[in-house]
Amino acid sequence: MAEYKIPDEYFFRIHHVRPRFKGDIENVLIYMAEEISRIGECETSKFVQRINAAIYNYPGNAHRELKTINNWRTEISALFGFIEHTETTDKPGLRAIELAENQDLVECFKVFLYNFQYPGVHIKPKNVLEQVEAGVHFKPAQYILKLLRYANKEGGNSNGITKFEACHCVFNDLRVTRDNEGVEKTWERILENRKNGLEYDQTGDVVRYAGDIIDYMEIANLLKTYDSRTYYLNTLEEEAIVKFCESTEWFAEYDEMIEKRSGTMEEVKECVAGWFSYVNRDIQDTDFATDILAYIASDEEELQALKDNASYIGGEPIHIELVTREKVLDERIAMGYEAFTTKDIGDIGESLIHGHECMRIKLGGREDLIHLIKRIPTQFAVGYDISSVELDERKRYIEVKTTISSKPLHFNRIHLTKNEWNTASSTHDRYYVYRLMLSKTERKLFLLQDPVGLYKKDLIEMIPSDGADITFDPKKVGEFEELLTWKS
Repeated sequence: MAEYKIPDEYFFRIHHVRPRFKGDIENVLIYMAEEISRIGECETSKFVQRINAAIYNYPGNAHRELKTINNWRTEISALFGFIEHTETTDKPGLRAIELAENQDLVECFKVFLYNFQYPGVHIKPKNVLEQVEAGVHFKPAQYILKLLRYANKEGGNSNGITKFEACHCVFNDLRVTRDNEGVEKTWERILENRKNGLEYDQTGDVVRYAGDIIDYMEIANLLKTYDSRTYYLNTLEEEAIVKFCESTEWFAEYDEMIEKRSGTMEEVKECVAGWFSYVNRDIQDTDFATDILAYIASDEEELQALKDNASYIGGEPIHIELVTREKVLDERIAMGYEAFTTKDIGDIGESLIHGHECMRIKLGGREDLIHLIKRIPTQFAVGYDISSVELDERKRYIEVKTTISSKPLHFNRIHLTKNEWNTASSTHDRYYVYRLMLSKTERKLFLLQDPVGLYKKDLIEMIPSDGADITFDPKKVGEFEELLTWKS
């Protein structure tokens, strides 16, 4: 069977840094975001020393060579912009701080893809110069989303794209990456290749860069696949997809060189600081925080069912609105009831646990106690999120730690603030940490009771760090529970 070949005058292979930890990328990024954020700004050599120590402490890295550790640090910085550099210091980038605080890996990958472009500082300066001289001016995620929206313009969502098609018809074709060829022409070419039964070179080394971006788009919930071969738009993310497609944001410091198709290594290196500032800029007006109900739903029908079910917990209506975190806080203060936004990870996690607790008490035959289960507004700063109750009417104080990702993560690390640790110390075995992991494939709930008591018994590890960093072995302490859904 004939193989499709890009005409020689249009062939140019673009690439980017491929992290050595790609197979474990979500676990690594959330771990490193937390570690980088805690270091703060300091002199470069000291910052590097502390980052390397954190990388060595990641499971499986203890005996790696220093060269590998340095590569991890460079890749995390270059590709994801987690570290900003000054002349004498390094500091956590805004993207690392956001991920550490929000625990929203899906949002993290959306923002990464929203900023990602060729050329960019995610490759070596000599390779940037090659792209500049070729005239490359390309945002891959935006183009793929535009292409698939066009392919499905007649309605439905039956048209997808393979990694091989993306590689040979988009990424490696200057008609797209240099000339910004309209998506209608690219789609016509893909359809013509399908009609003619043309094959593509599927060698892993050839398609891996396009494949990486497709994988990242799936993690970001922008694309979905049923067979790991063809990728389709995730229509539940229409709002985010529109933001990508309509965006005009672009890192422009290379543009003069691109227009001239020439530059120098010095000029390219002068763009480095600007790139890290660009990818770490405040894009608050473009909110990519995850709509969790939409994320865990498989289609529009299930989404509506989840919303309907979430609207009533403990017999009381719960306000659902896609609003900002600031607005929802104001509403809680003003309205005095369990208002939450489906775009706030902490809020939805607390709401799910609130429903879990109500159902736990109901199943225990004490429905008369459900009114005692309350979510505590953040501004009260009591050191826990939910005031719950045991079947014998004793208090249970619950701190909820929620993370969302495309696949299950490691969950044996928890950070408690000073206030949370102090409250745990004073409430002893009445204090619980509920670790809630939400992913596409499962909803995992782990309960850790009396963390301070466990630490005093040397059953968990604790490192003071503006509070307490807790590490534990789930085989030795705590227990898994089924996440219960409230049913009236």
